[in-house]
Amino acid sequence: MTDTKALLRLMSWLSPVFPIGGFAYSAGLEQSVHAGHVRDLSTLADWITVQITHGALWNDTVILVEAHRSAGDRQAVREVSELCLALCAGLERYNETINQGTSFIQAVSHWVERGAMPDGVTPLPVVVGVAAGLERIDLQLTVSAYLHAFVSNQLQCAIRLSIVGQEGAAEALASLEPVIERTAERAAVATLDDLGGAAFIADIASMNHETLQPRLFLS
Repeated sequence: MTDTKALLRLMSWLSPVFPIGGFAYSAGLEQSVHAGHVRDLSTLADWITVQITHGALWNDTVILVEAHRSAGDRQAVREVSELCLALCAGLERYNETINQGTSFIQAVSHWVERGAMPDGVTPLPVVVGVAAGLERIDLQLTVSAYLHAFVSNQLQCAIRLSIVGQEGAAEALASLEPVIERTAERAAVATLDDLGGAAFIADIASMNHETLQPRLFLS
């Protein structure tokens, strides 16, 4: 596959219009805004940075990398899926990743044979990693696109939560590019031994969101 074709494929799979329902989830950001942890452009950028370098998204990225390497080995993929689900901090986080994973498997069948993809309950980072692995898409490029999609979704959520406007979101996206690049480089050579995090406030926010009312998002 050419670099251009691989890039276009990742852009399609990780686009906001790809039918996995990502717009409905904030990954705990809504709760963090409610609690006052995120209140402006600076604290928003810090929040996202911690998520992808020391939080749930770092672990998701390591899981994605392992799934990419294991594509085609159903037992290995099943084991990494179980590990990913065990790392979920709370019910909403669990539902978010399996609901999007299920929807991704269905939608990606336009590119990848359905029978080659995992069956059963499979989290989003695993199915993205497997699909990219089966299509032989470069690992670091896949990780970069996955992290960029998460950051973009967080910024869209922040706009809806009135933390920043579109100009502020663009500024944050520009400032976070180096963070995405460094994290992708680190993750591409990571193993399951590199799993772990220290984003306790973010994890607590994700769990507290389960009882937040009123709310805009499912997580």
